[in-house]
Amino acid sequence: MPRIWAGVDIGKEHHHCVVIDADGGRLLSRRVLNDETALLELIGDVLALDTDVLWAVDPNHGGAALLIGLLLGHDQPMVYITGLTVHRASATYRGEGKTQCQEVCGAGLLSSGSAKLM
Repeated sequence: MPRIWAGVDIGKEHHHCVVIDADGGRLLSRRVLNDETALLELIGDVLALDTDVLWAVDPNHGGAALLIGLLLGHDQPMVYITGLTVHRASATYRGEGKTQCQEVCGAGLLSSGSAKLM
């Protein structure tokens, strides 16, 4: 099991990345431009936290292509968690809603093996 997980909520122009550890502690939360330089900086910052990381993305949108290509080019393991899965699970959360759910769902799905390995 990886020591940290990096979940990326994909957008057209910007993505939002949340990194959590095995205890669910938030290590990083950042909005990042969908730009090669910015994404490479994000990858470097996440790897500086720990090199044992598993990335989770929603590749069903074209906006994920650059990030996926960069992660593959840097031999980073990835899984995908569909936006529909996160959306349905977030309906059960109050308050922070989707953001909190992404962290919880990402950790739960990754640790249980329910996400699909890319």
